[in-house]
Amino acid sequence: MTNDARAGAPGGMAAEGSRTETRDRKLVGWMGIALLTALSGGIPPAAQTAFPVVTVIHAKTIAGRPVAADAQGKLLPFPMPDNVGYSYSSHLLTQWAILWDQYNRQRYHEFHCCFDFDRDTFEMQPDFHWANSTGYLRAMMQGFMERLYPFTGNPNTITFLADLIDYELENGLTPKDYLWAQVPYASANPGDRRYTGWSHHGEDYIEPHVVGEDGYGYLRFYEMTGNTKYLKAAIRCADALAKNYKPGDEKNSPWPVRCYARDGKVRIPGMGPYSANVVEPVMLFDELIRLGQGDVNAYKKSREGAWAWLHKYPMKNNVWVGYFEDVNPSMENMNQVIPLEYARYVLLNPDKDPNWKENARKLIEWVKTTPKWPKYEVLGATVTTEQGNGTTFCCNNPNECCDSHTSRLAAVEALYYAKTGDAAYREAAFRSFNWVTYYQGMPEDSKPPFGNQWWFTDEFSDGPRRLMDGLWAVPEWSPEDESHLVGSTSVVTKIAYGRGSVTYSTFDNISSDVLRLNFAPDSVYSGGHPLKRSSQVPAEGEGYALDETTHVLRIRHASRDVDVQGPSEDLPVINIGFDNPHLGAHVTMRGEYPSGGVNWGDGTWRTVTPGGRLTTFGIGTADANATSAAFRFSYPRVFVRFDVYNPTAYPIKLTVHAPETQDITFEVKPGALQRFKTGWRNRVSEVTLKSGGLGLLRFDNLGYSTALWTQLDWSL
Repeated sequence: MTNDARAGAPGGMAAEGSRTETRDRKLVGWMGIALLTALSGGIPPAAQTAFPVVTVIHAKTIAGRPVAADAQGKLLPFPMPDNVGYSYSSHLLTQWAILWDQYNRQRYHEFHCCFDFDRDTFEMQPDFHWANSTGYLRAMMQGFMERLYPFTGNPNTITFLADLIDYELENGLTPKDYLWAQVPYASANPGDRRYTGWSHHGEDYIEPHVVGEDGYGYLRFYEMTGNTKYLKAAIRCADALAKNYKPGDEKNSPWPVRCYARDGKVRIPGMGPYSANVVEPVMLFDELIRLGQGDVNAYKKSREGAWAWLHKYPMKNNVWVGYFEDVNPSMENMNQVIPLEYARYVLLNPDKDPNWKENARKLIEWVKTTPKWPKYEVLGATVTTEQGNGTTFCCNNPNECCDSHTSRLAAVEALYYAKTGDAAYREAAFRSFNWVTYYQGMPEDSKPPFGNQWWFTDEFSDGPRRLMDGLWAVPEWSPEDESHLVGSTSVVTKIAYGRGSVTYSTFDNISSDVLRLNFAPDSVYSGGHPLKRSSQVPAEGEGYALDETTHVLRIRHASRDVDVQGPSEDLPVINIGFDNPHLGAHVTMRGEYPSGGVNWGDGTWRTVTPGGRLTTFGIGTADANATSAAFRFSYPRVFVRFDVYNPTAYPIKLTVHAPETQDITFEVKPGALQRFKTGWRNRVSEVTLKSGGLGLLRFDNLGYSTALWTQLDWSL
């Protein structure tokens, strides 16, 4: 989470109460006392007792949701404990559904650090008291969308990200005549449409490591779109970093953690000379150097100096301070973001560090064992908080958000497993990711610290992007009955999924890609020529390897365009959720939704809010005693699948009827969310659901196909 000043609150807790009362307490107690304590560098006397480094928790609920465990008592994922692929994918798609809904309401300037939500209508209510994390959010969101676009093939992810970044470029850059010229501010006052920093620290300041982080996001978005506007923005960030680079020492990093944008002044309250986070500027320099863009010689010099400083100081003394945008600089308050992001960097770029394996493992274990902040073991899942100084910490107890930091730890452990084959790290990552999935959506009964506040950066950008790192490292964790590109060493610029096919292009000619497919490919082409299959992907040249059991496909190609084809009986599915467009809570559905999709009649169905194992809006019958309800396709379609949640304590039999085909009956388990597939192969005009408990069930993700299934002869 990016609320570092929360570290001043002992135990990371706030008193319970109404939303208004909790917010007032937060302002008086947390901001008034804890923030002033953080700004003065002191620790409240009552907080001087050290906390346990690791606490074992036998939780019955996580985020207010009942836990599920395997036979060994180890944590399983939410909302489908027996389906890892569905649960992990559901987490990503749920967060995306909320983001896209907010975008359609034109709220991108209100992507605050914090927000609440109405428990009846599920309308978001931005918090107007805490810093708006502008630069961090854009950079983290770029990382999420860079992965989500190839995973889904949804072009709306690009539209969303372009608007978010463009808004910052138009409203959040420093003036041209500043020492730090035309670079993004790291934060803003809540509600401000123009970003110039958070007034609790001062006005008109920047954070150089965020300039690197945001600049890298601009550069990757240029690679995604080909729009040189973003390349130029990235170069401006790199130029400013190179211009203001200093060698540094034990108490002064190559760039300050925070300084005034106009003249670079640091020795002023709220500013500070030290941040261990030089890996973000290094990543920006590396990519521009690789592309031969900008002042390459200046970038090389600054990059080499920052790299040498990192290994001389933080890598030896473990002073990992200076990341979050809302805390006063301190040499005592350590955080886990910087060391884990460095570990991630060398795992993905082992050529940059000859000791990558040792250093990555060292940093993972330091984060898991440091006494600077508490960790929890919840049914075998390691849960980490974000920062602390040994006596105070921030921010979450194990039943609270925020999950992004545990997601980061799990991602780095998964990447370590992928690189080394050490299965212990895979198991650790798996259990921690399982804990993360309990936070998808906005769990109604969870108790985030400081009341009901949630954070955009953690829940909707930082956490999901690191979960997607996990799918790249362990593609078997993605859905087995769907096709997804889960990772690539290059940016994916376009992708299309079809029946038994995936066609995509990468920014770089040479790239190594990982996919999990719902079919067994019989041909892989790159640049129009077939690639050779082998037992392992070649380290150089081109080729591909396929695991016949898991349908995990690994490709190395030397041409941007890739085409994967094979026989498949699965039809391409169009999904109907009930979040976009968002209809509101408990709204009676009338007519078509979405347009050209399904006609829901006149009052038979109504929307239902997230609850139980349903993490997004769904539908149920308007009559709680209904035993039969129908919907019509706007045009005849093949009804492929649907999700159904049974909130009761007993099983419910459900029959699906269409006049053009044979009825099918399912049993919905008590308290379970299940995905059912009809197995139908012909188009139908109307579907009727029948059950004695129909009015109790909740439905979501109705999948249909416009294709007509035929038995193809793939031997031709």
